[in-house]
Amino acid sequence: MPKPKGRRPIATGVSRRDFLGGAGALLALTLGRDAGAQSAMTRRTRLVMLATGGGPRPRVQRGNTAHALVVDNVLYLVDCGSGVARQLVQAGIGLPTLRHIFITHHHSDHNLDYGNVIMQAWASGLRTRVDAWGPPPLEKMTRLYFEMNAYDIDTRIADEGRVPLVPLVQVHELTQAGPVMQDERVKVSAALVDHPPVVPAFAFRFDAPDRSIVFSGDTNKSDHLIRLATGADLLVHEALWVPAVDRLVARVPNAATLKKHIIDSHTSVEDAGRVAAAAGVKTLVLSHLVPADDPMVSDHMWIDAARAHFKGDIVVARDGLDL
Repeated sequence: MPKPKGRRPIATGVSRRDFLGGAGALLALTLGRDAGAQSAMTRRTRLVMLATGGGPRPRVQRGNTAHALVVDNVLYLVDCGSGVARQLVQAGIGLPTLRHIFITHHHSDHNLDYGNVIMQAWASGLRTRVDAWGPPPLEKMTRLYFEMNAYDIDTRIADEGRVPLVPLVQVHELTQAGPVMQDERVKVSAALVDHPPVVPAFAFRFDAPDRSIVFSGDTNKSDHLIRLATGADLLVHEALWVPAVDRLVARVPNAATLKKHIIDSHTSVEDAGRVAAAAGVKTLVLSHLVPADDPMVSDHMWIDAARAHFKGDIVVARDGLDL
């Protein structure tokens, strides 16, 4: 019986020098990834642009406004547009790490999932206190949300052994500018901004151990915001592309009224650049984009319009962008 033939080596066409070069490149790539991972691990403050579109209408590419600030694995959530819990999960942020929620103002694209994200964090294992900060009627909204969901909450407490939810949530209504709160990780302060007809509306500044981040909320060009943002590392500012407003409002029957609101209550991208320059920030992050889904307005156009007035770094935010 003939002996079985030995398996022939597979011809690869790769020389020893090519192999060693490829191995070296792979090693360098691995080391680079390790260094990046170490940098992310040592960075204490993580900002995730969960959702970056302005306005209540649902869209494919951009969700309603929400931002996650994570400091030492503790979640500070700024605004809660629709879908925020899922956006947190997609960003790899554990819902039970939720500790504080900040609402800039009571438009639905900023608060629609306020109650839902608390409920879903609790369903995901949250057992610790959550403080909520924002304008009136935040206390009433919270109470009514828990009343609406009392059957589910009570059933889960009895059937699943969960801790009572309602006592975990402490509401703080804000009506004035100034200091908001401070813990061992961040100091938060607020400014009143101009977003008619919604009053009050706030911008928030977070001074963390390694950098300072300001969220404009919705506003027209604001001197109060400039003072709040002075010297900040990042300014997350809403941005309006004025020439596209007519195309945006053409879809709705109340076009004239909606156009007036958009122009009067928001900040053009050019003015966002002016605000960043006046405040002396390092990086301007354009977000809450209006329109959020106009194919005729590119990222380069947003940047160029702001660049005419601000010479620092400019970022056009995208959903899920990690800064």
